[in-house]
Amino acid sequence: MKQMLDVTRREIKYRISLETALLAQQYLSQILPQDSHNGIDGYLVRSLYFDSLYHDDLEEKLEGIEERQKIRLRIYSPQDQLVKLEVKEKNGDWQQKRSLTITKKEAIRLIACDYTVLQEINHSLAQNLYYKMTTELYRPQVIVQYNRYAFMMDVNDTRVTFDQKLVASESSFDLFGESDTFYPVGFPDDVTLEIKYNHFLLSHIRELLDSIDKSSQSYSKYVMSRFISHTTE
Repeated sequence: MKQMLDVTRREIKYRISLETALLAQQYLSQILPQDSHNGIDGYLVRSLYFDSLYHDDLEEKLEGIEERQKIRLRIYSPQDQLVKLEVKEKNGDWQQKRSLTITKKEAIRLIACDYTVLQEINHSLAQNLYYKMTTELYRPQVIVQYNRYAFMMDVNDTRVTFDQKLVASESSFDLFGESDTFYPVGFPDDVTLEIKYNHFLLSHIRELLDSIDKSSQSYSKYVMSRFISHTTE
């Protein structure tokens, strides 16, 4: 039986400039441990999002519905042989993320809309997803990719991440393929700052947030990728 990861945290997102991000990273590097996967530019994140026939998940986000969800496959390199199948549910500022680790072959079947693979996975999350994705006619919609630079601390399950170089593709759903079909999303110097934590935010992180120029908003890379592509067609 596959193991499920279930994480519930408060999540706040800001859009900041590249200059602000670099200064914030310099400060955080002195007080928080870095994610072990960080390289010079962080690490790659690539996700394939699914949505229903009538794009219900997208529409609920655009309408500001408090309780909503996203279904996605996530990898960290095109060479990955293991893939995260994730359901991210939002209720206000609180996020619950449930994920199963599946094989590349299983992911390819999902991308081809062969959802019977979910019936073969002995886990309740997979069975629930099979019912939802078949009855509501879910299909792949967009691949979103970016570079993430992250800091983390066990206290209050705290994570601070900086995401940049956001690109997307709606012409190819090959999660493991080359990136020649990707188009840029947003401005080149845009950085998404995400703060995730339980219980309360540590004082030195709060002080950092109070000191930087930021714009807090309900911001979704999935929505940005789809909205920009459809408004420029």
